[in-house]
Amino acid sequence: MKFTLGWLRDHLDFDADVNTVAEALTRVGLEVEGIHNPGDELAPFRVARVLSAERHPQADKLQVLSVDAGDGPLQVVCGAPNARAGLVGVFGAPGAYVPGLDVTLKVASIRGVESNGMMCSARELEIGEGHDGIIELPADAPIGTSFSDYAGLNDPVIDISVTPNRPDCMGVRGIARDLAAAGLGTLKPWRPGTLPSGAAPLAEPQDEAPAVRTDDPEGCPAFFAQAVAGVSNGESPDWLRSRLQAVGQKPISALVDITNYVMIDLGRPLHVYDRGTLSGALVARRAMAGEEVIALNGRTYQLTPAMTVIADDKAVHDIGGIMGGEHSSVTDGTTDVLVECAFFDPDAIARTGQALALTSDARQRFERGVDPAFLDDGLTHATALVVALCGGTASAVTRAGEAPLGLRHYRYDPSLAKTLGGLAIAPDRQRQILESLGFSVGEDWQVTPPTWRRDVDGPADLVEEVIRIEGIDRVAPVPLPRVPGVATPTATPSQKIERRARRAAAARGLDEAVTWSFLSEAEAAPFGGGAWTLANPISEALKVMRPSLLPGLLAAAERNLRRGAGSVRLFELGRRYLAEGERPTLGLVLAGDKRVRGWQAGKAAAFDAFDAKAEALALLAAAGAPVDNLLVMGDAGEAWHPGQSGTLRLGPKTILAAFGALHPNVLRAFDLDGAVVAVELYLDAIPARRGTGFMRAAYTPPALQPVRRDFAFTVPAGLAADALVRAIRGADKAAIVAARVFDLFEKDDVRSMAVEVTLQPGDKSFTDADLKAISDKVVAAAAKTGASLRG
Repeated sequence: MKFTLGWLRDHLDFDADVNTVAEALTRVGLEVEGIHNPGDELAPFRVARVLSAERHPQADKLQVLSVDAGDGPLQVVCGAPNARAGLVGVFGAPGAYVPGLDVTLKVASIRGVESNGMMCSARELEIGEGHDGIIELPADAPIGTSFSDYAGLNDPVIDISVTPNRPDCMGVRGIARDLAAAGLGTLKPWRPGTLPSGAAPLAEPQDEAPAVRTDDPEGCPAFFAQAVAGVSNGESPDWLRSRLQAVGQKPISALVDITNYVMIDLGRPLHVYDRGTLSGALVARRAMAGEEVIALNGRTYQLTPAMTVIADDKAVHDIGGIMGGEHSSVTDGTTDVLVECAFFDPDAIARTGQALALTSDARQRFERGVDPAFLDDGLTHATALVVALCGGTASAVTRAGEAPLGLRHYRYDPSLAKTLGGLAIAPDRQRQILESLGFSVGEDWQVTPPTWRRDVDGPADLVEEVIRIEGIDRVAPVPLPRVPGVATPTATPSQKIERRARRAAAARGLDEAVTWSFLSEAEAAPFGGGAWTLANPISEALKVMRPSLLPGLLAAAERNLRRGAGSVRLFELGRRYLAEGERPTLGLVLAGDKRVRGWQAGKAAAFDAFDAKAEALALLAAAGAPVDNLLVMGDAGEAWHPGQSGTLRLGPKTILAAFGALHPNVLRAFDLDGAVVAVELYLDAIPARRGTGFMRAAYTPPALQPVRRDFAFTVPAGLAADALVRAIRGADKAAIVAARVFDLFEKDDVRSMAVEVTLQPGDKSFTDADLKAISDKVVAAAAKTGASLRG
């Protein structure tokens, strides 16, 4: 929401400068996003008189001017057709920046004639659209004066961020009301027909009231209208044009500018129809299937029966509360108009705007909720402006339907300011604050919010109003009480698992990434597609919620590799969005070179599935998973390379992780070359530890050294190494603490695995007989898998 300091003075009597106003706005909850003074850009430009104008010796369309900007004559080459001796205009000297041309002036030679600056047009200074000639000022304009001072362009523009719950501050008067309540000046009285230009008030209605009605009481409960005959639509007066330009609105014509002015000034959107284009009565109704309308932006919109429109007997002329239609828009030849002032349901406006992907200043206000009690005064004020600026005779007002005032009453206790807001405020001061904001406060503290504050819903909101005006910076910071002794841990078991996994991944040299939770349908397809699709996505590239963390990590890996990274090791901890709900997950991607080439290392080596498995096991162990009990099984999914991937499971059904190389089709979809391996840890499947507090268990290493024995087995071709290792570990659970495959030998049809078995004695060392018995158990257990001791 933008407004100028001068515009604010129409509603607020104050003496503060712009910085003080900005501080007060932020203090009451209207955050200032920026302050811009257009006069600063135009400060180098001065009022100047053309002393003489001679034809350029080398160009028929150029003139050589002698210009006086207060410091004596300067020679300037000019191509404007209206340049002539005696003209008073705006001069830019060398060194001045011309915003409309995006150039900085300097002394230049134009067709062999030196030029010391330029005479400027309105478009070149971005103060209007005029570009047919240079600016012409009155003959008595003071020569040498700063043009921004002379033209009154030193009015600072304030841009504030209005939260959705404050529709009343989508108008300058609502902002002024808040500032007055905060003590920055006095709110000026306002009545319909008050014009900054001092024009005469609205004359008594003369013509018959226009025919309008509402057939959609839910979408448009109230539809008020007034006709004005005999108008002359042309350019708006300077005060109106300059105000709209200052806040970023392009002046179009007097009738259109009036509606924009009232919308920004009072927060009341309106619309003006050319009555000459209408057939019969205007009616607010639901659109019929197949209807369409060409809006003022030139685009055609397909309408549905869920949308409220304004139509006559032949066609739709307005997408109710959002944008008018092109067919009934006013033009320079318009002589009879109908001014519409209606109330549209905020929820219906939001749904229609989302469905049509159409936004406008009117929609921003209607979907937040405009003042339902401001229909009569808003229409009267707009009509007064039309009559004052465009002439004509106004009709009586037609009122169809009734606006839902929705008055609410709340019993308020002034002590709540202390108990809820933390600030003790005298009851009389609280009453003064609420009344200055437009609330009605009875003797028994029965409070009625004003019709423009639909966001206030209960005593807690009343406390918020009192505290923000009194000053939230006055609320003393009070620490929460601490219980004696050590604080009780607050992290949940799932939070502890996530923390341990994140720390372990970072400690293993992985870089944490944060990627979008939204993907395109093409990115989600290799991973099963998105179960959650957004109804109103920002773009097609962000349409579905991610079914896996790997697409975002793969895209990040591709960007890093394309920019010259030799090795990429990324991880992310976030949520997957599946049909059954959100699932906490840790994903990691390893791409590029695992080992760079060197005289000791030899050739560079790429990552493989064993690297992915090692990372998965290490992170699961850090997270508290019983890795010694995990099963390695295949079938990681279609996104994984068959034969080079697998899953880690706690039992046949509980999958804790998927790991391995990704399928080549997936890599091609993300423009990745070479081997890329990945891991997904399903954190919600990891059983939570049963903690006993902050203390670690006592370190009790075994008293005796472990014993290691190597076994070489001839194994069947289809036997998995994990199956052999698990069988060996189960041969003697008391003595065998670890087993691992350390060598693989294949020749012809013979496959051999070498397994290192670690034995841990208890209270006494193993004897030869003990070792022989354990070895026999290992061989017997291996035989059950089809393996035999190699001779």
